[in-house]
Amino acid sequence: MKDVKAEIITIGDEILYGQIVDTNAQWMSEELSNTGIKTIRKTTVGDVRKDILASFSEAEERADIILITGGLGPTKDDLTKPLLAEYFNSPLVINEEALTEVKIFFERRGRELTKLNRMQAELPEVCTKITNRMGTAPGMWFEKDDKVFVSMPGVPIEMKTIMLEEVIPKLHEVFNTPVIYHKMIKTIGIGESFLSEIIEPWEDNLQGNIKLAYLPSAGQVKLRLTAMGGDHAKLVKDVDEQIEKLKPLAGKYIYGYDKTKLPAAIGQLLRENNLTIATAESCTGGFLAYQIISVPGSSDYYIGSVLSYADEVKMIELRVSKQSLEEHGAVSENVAVQMAENVRKRLNASIGLSTTGIAGPDGGSEEKPVGIVWIGYSDENRSFARKFQLTTDRLLNIQLTTNIALNILRVEMIKNNA
Repeated sequence: MKDVKAEIITIGDEILYGQIVDTNAQWMSEELSNTGIKTIRKTTVGDVRKDILASFSEAEERADIILITGGLGPTKDDLTKPLLAEYFNSPLVINEEALTEVKIFFERRGRELTKLNRMQAELPEVCTKITNRMGTAPGMWFEKDDKVFVSMPGVPIEMKTIMLEEVIPKLHEVFNTPVIYHKMIKTIGIGESFLSEIIEPWEDNLQGNIKLAYLPSAGQVKLRLTAMGGDHAKLVKDVDEQIEKLKPLAGKYIYGYDKTKLPAAIGQLLRENNLTIATAESCTGGFLAYQIISVPGSSDYYIGSVLSYADEVKMIELRVSKQSLEEHGAVSENVAVQMAENVRKRLNASIGLSTTGIAGPDGGSEEKPVGIVWIGYSDENRSFARKFQLTTDRLLNIQLTTNIALNILRVEMIKNNA
């Protein structure tokens, strides 16, 4: 079965200037993939006539489907519609159905239809109008030499509604698309190169229709398996079989699949084992607590937190000894253990988790450089702390520390219930 290829063109100076983030293209790519259409390129073009026209012709050479967002407003800087009319050598004419829809849109809101708003109903004569029930700018569908061009508004809710209700169903009618099936395997506690090394025998023996991609992020690596074919059920079965073969090699690093997030996986383990947790944070500044409570239902297992940024708070609220702080410093194994133990006891939780470190970019020394972090863990059987040397980037260190702490918690729960 022939691949069906799509290219996404986003139009607007505001995106190139960095004034807004193009979330549309990412969402569209995912939806297209779910329907068996492969996005081969994403292009962002400014509000320049020659550049926009060039993007149309170049995309037509590469792709079967060209999806365009942005530039459909009624003002002079919105060039998409007149340039599509020029590209398809078609005059702009009033589309009566579109005009009726625009009138109804304004009437329902008690607003007057102005001359400028009326221009929204002007469409290239050769296009098929696509209803936009969320706004005033209709979508436009063009066909040329077995290629399809679709133009949609850049407002995300308008674009998404048009895509789901109109465009994707119509694309299915026009193109015989293969099935594309993705499965995301989420790992933590191992770097990309080390993971690649231990799973190399498995990777080398993947079925020919299944492709593997490594997607690293802060302290985590996602493995994306992509299978293509004509039978969705068979692809799911094939991928599941490959995952079972992967588990003996990397199972201890896998915390979830697809859209599962680490805090949700941790919460599930806490709930299953009837455990509660409390946190004591210094260098993460409450981010660890935020991640835990971001999960709906976290009140089942999360007791609370002591945000002990200053040494005085460590001593008063967590009963860390003054002697320990003077002898070892706040960023030390001794203090991290006391923080974890005492928050567990004070808040009557099953587990205590603590973070203390130098997030940066300042505050480091030769003995304790920027990025040094101690993470403490305590339960009724044992307490310990582990040291990590991270980066010089403050926000990245906060995120990494949080992920590492959650993974320590995950590993300990699995070990204690093995």
